[in-house]
Amino acid sequence: MSEWSDQEIQKVIEGVATKAAEDADFHAKAISNPSAAIEEVAGKSVPEGFKVRFLAQEGYDLTLTLPDPVAADGELSDEDLESVAGGRCRGVSSISSVIACR
Repeated sequence: MSEWSDQEIQKVIEGVATKAAEDADFHAKAISNPSAAIEEVAGKSVPEGFKVRFLAQEGYDLTLTLPDPVAADGELSDEDLESVAGGRCRGVSSISSVIACR
């Protein structure tokens, strides 16, 4: 979601979580069609090719996104260098969802 600021991303994540907690139909929509749920909350579309997935809280599961393997020569790809240079985040949001921003 490189066209979105980190603040916009955080606000949308919190908005989807809040609305899903209050509205069972929206909760189902967020799970079955995350892009449509985000567009409903944000008022704009998820960028082409960006995949989003929301999961229902079903016990004590934790989903983590693993980084791509590093090249055998230890060199970072151009994309990895751009990610680092962009100052974007990798971490855990305040709503206990694991996020990886680029």
